Amino acid sequence: MQELERDGRISNAALASAVGLSPSACLRRVQELERSGLIKGYRAVLDRSRLGGAITIFVMVGLNAHLSKDARSFEAAMAQADEVRECHNITGSVEYLLRVEVADLEAYKTFHADTLGVLPQVASITSHISLGSSKDLRG
Repeated sequence: MQELERDGRISNAALASAVGLSPSACLRRVQELERSGLIKGYRAVLDRSRLGGAITIFVMVGLNAHLSKDARSFEAAMAQADEVRECHNITGSVEYLLRVEVADLEAYKTFHADTLGVLPQVASITSHISLGSSKDLRG
């Protein structure tokens, strides 16, 4: 599993060698992991700074009420927002933690005002601008 997590494009032969299995046994195991849903998919990791997503902002969002309809409405709005790369329902003083990627602060200001700021269920917004990431294992 660690080999696939580190390199989802590893060849079956190289993976089999790394984990000490025959290529056919390795392929069967990977296919079973895919069928069972343990492997949810494969993706390309893009350099967002080269695509115009140069700033990462972690946004903590508190809702006005703790009703499931409010949470569903908020999550639906975040699913439609291209700037939102991740939306996590969390415990603590607020209900959501977002990872937002934008080209610049002006783009974030627009997202803050025109997307988050107009949602009736949003009570509070706290933004934390990332200065860099020393470790990021997302694939």
